[in-house]
Order: sequence, then C-alpha cells, then structure tokens
Amino acid sequence: MNQIGLNRHGMVRIFRFYCDGFRNMTVGRTLWKIIIIKLIIMFGVLKLFFFPNFLNSNFTTDLERAEYVTQQITFQPASTHKKKGGKNHD
Repeated sequence: MNQIGLNRHGMVRIFRFYCDGFRNMTVGRTLWKIIIIKLIIMFGVLKLFFFPNFLNSNFTTDLERAEYVTQQITFQPASTHKKKGGKNHD
C-alpha cells in the first residue's frame, strides 16, 4: 500500500476515535459547553472594549481607509538597530 493510503486510513481511525469519545462523554459535554460559552463571552468583551473600530472612527470614506491601510502596510520605518561593531551607520 502506498503512503497516501496509509495516511487516509490512519486519519479515518483518528477521526472515529474522537467521534466515539465525544459521543460517549457525559460530564465532558457540559464542560465543553461551559468552555465555549466562556470563550464567546471573553472574545466578545475583548472585541468591544479593547479593539475599537479604528478605521470607521477615524476615516469617513472607503478611499481614506484604503489609503491609510496601504500606507501602513508599505511604510518601512527607519532601522534603529545597531550594526556589528556597536556603531550605528544610519
């Protein structure tokens, strides 16, 4: 049998193993539900309070937003790292 056939068979066995494990869980299902709910709440709160919509609040048109993003992506700041020998040759 070739290498690809072995990998597919192995992947199917792993998938079935996990499916059977999740199917037979009792307490685990409740714990997974709690974990998923906590993650949704955490990321929802983080997005609302710590990641404001910078582009919508600072620019009015799509063109302004696109120009700003292009500028930020293509702009390369001047290097402040020192070269070998401890001297900065900027």
